[in-house]
Amino acid sequence: MILEEIKSILSSEINPTIEDPGKYKLASILVVIYGKSPVVVMTEKPKHMKFHAGEISFPGGKLDYDDDNLLDTALRETSEEIGLTIRKDQVIGQLKPVITLNSGFKILPFVSVIDEIPPLSANAEVETIFHIPLEPFLKTMAHDPDPSHNLIQEMYTFEYQGQIVWGASARVLKQISDCLIS
Repeated sequence: MILEEIKSILSSEINPTIEDPGKYKLASILVVIYGKSPVVVMTEKPKHMKFHAGEISFPGGKLDYDDDNLLDTALRETSEEIGLTIRKDQVIGQLKPVITLNSGFKILPFVSVIDEIPPLSANAEVETIFHIPLEPFLKTMAHDPDPSHNLIQEMYTFEYQGQIVWGASARVLKQISDCLIS
């Protein structure tokens, strides 16, 4: 899998709003894929966080009153959390919104596929930054064995270095896998 192929496959129209979030709070994330052997950037949340403590996730967060739309949210949060500035013209598409089981968020994922990134720096909302080889990571997909996780929609897990990625992050990865491996 090469970067240009990924860029072509994941490119889509960008609509950075969700008109009717229903009972959910709005949030967005940025999926950053880079490098000759494509790598995806993910983070581990600190154990003391109010939401998603210790979970592996994408950079992102909740819509702030200063954000014009959810794309602005994803770009701002990515810059704050991992010190990576992505321009709007570097965002090539978006995926379908996903919801969180416990915290009540509807998350709009955006995608940026770029050649390279500078060294990253985690803020207090990030315990660890992971640079995960994309193709082998996607091949670790399994159905989530915990029946309590399957209440809202089918759930999956992915594994990296003994860490399990599940929930909304795994549903985003499943969308990527469906696009790239189908």
